[in-house]
Amino acid sequence: MNEPYDLPGATHVYSGKVRDLYALDNGNLLMVASDRISAYDHALDPPIPDKGEILTRMSLWWFDQLADVAPNHVVSTDVPSVVAGRAIEVERLDMVQVECIARGYLTGSGLSDYRATGVVSGIALPEGLADGSQLPEPIFTPSTKAAYGGHDEPISYAQVVELVGEDLAARLRDLTLEVYARGEAIARDRGIIVADTKIEIGVRADGTLVLADELLTPDSSRFWPADRWEPGHPQPSYDKQFVRDWLTSPASGWDRTSDAAPPRLPDEIVERTRARYVEAYETLTGTAF
Repeated sequence: MNEPYDLPGATHVYSGKVRDLYALDNGNLLMVASDRISAYDHALDPPIPDKGEILTRMSLWWFDQLADVAPNHVVSTDVPSVVAGRAIEVERLDMVQVECIARGYLTGSGLSDYRATGVVSGIALPEGLADGSQLPEPIFTPSTKAAYGGHDEPISYAQVVELVGEDLAARLRDLTLEVYARGEAIARDRGIIVADTKIEIGVRADGTLVLADELLTPDSSRFWPADRWEPGHPQPSYDKQFVRDWLTSPASGWDRTSDAAPPRLPDEIVERTRARYVEAYETLTGTAF
């Protein structure tokens, strides 16, 4: 894991799977996106070059695209030169302790739950869906928010109501689905399917919901090439599913059910993963990285 930066006027307060937070003297926070990559609740080595800058640029692009849907936490991109491009100054918020997830397609843990019970996060789905199937309509599938190294667990909407109250639960659900619908439509026009996404939401003192952390990136979403979408099997992806697939393949030699740490990523996997992040950014934004 990268060591925190020594930044004048900033005090390191938190490190997550990818981002480091620093408290600034003016009361705001500095959020720095590292090149770390994680999978299956493990931090992996080595990091993916330029990943933090790609994620930061992409989130800023999405915040602009969705500015009419909800405010975001960005205060300034004027940051110390050592973290330029990968850091933003953000407002301090009361972060909602629920992972807000929207799914428009069935895959991943949702597919596993569906195959076992026909239900995802308390929502009964039609029979006959396959890996990669588009759902009749997007669904809100929240989960708990585990500490770094922990594992998020799916919860029902009723459990969200128990955790945060009926009014806030409804607002979280509605905003999550609105963000997903808008983001999915924009990405589809550019040749990318957003199968699902996780958004982070903070609350201002006046109760306003604010989009925070990252937004619609390959780390927080599943991105599929639209022209290669074919339900019935795992889809090719722009996101870190590529790394997950290598880790669980015989080539890695890693047993996910063991207590052993994952193996070091080979250079080829690192290079191809970086290329996927760059391609996703360039395809979405129309801008060269």
